[in-house]
Amino acid sequence: MTNALDRDYATAALDGVLSRRMLAFVVDYALICLLLLPAAVLVFILGVLTLGLAFYLFPVLFFVVAGLYFALSLSSRAQATPGMRVMDLTLVSDSGNRIDFTTGLLHVVLFWVLNSFLTPLILLVGLFTNRKRLLHDIALGTVLVRASRLGGPRY
Repeated sequence: MTNALDRDYATAALDGVLSRRMLAFVVDYALICLLLLPAAVLVFILGVLTLGLAFYLFPVLFFVVAGLYFALSLSSRAQATPGMRVMDLTLVSDSGNRIDFTTGLLHVVLFWVLNSFLTPLILLVGLFTNRKRLLHDIALGTVLVRASRLGGPRY
């Protein structure tokens, strides 16, 4: 099995990835905000049923919803979130293995942690790395590429 990101495909598969990645970010977080509404209603109902105990979930509700959203969608068959699918992006590993749930969850957690320290400067790393990877991509051994340029349907 040949690696899909060898030098023949690298330029085409990485064309416009950073700008598409930022737009996918906006789409994904808009969808997460929509998912927070039913999750908040569910936590409220659970809070009433548990006599207020479940209300302690409200401060972490965003992180739970967003973490599940990213982990489940990145470990799906498409290996992409809905925002990434709209922008024709997919996440692949350096080793050629599928992205599993843990890697998908670590991907978003590392993004949040690094972004909290480096703010949006985390995006500047992508301008200087050879495969337009950000710090959390390098740490996890993943690459974000254009799905249509890898050859064959991804989802």
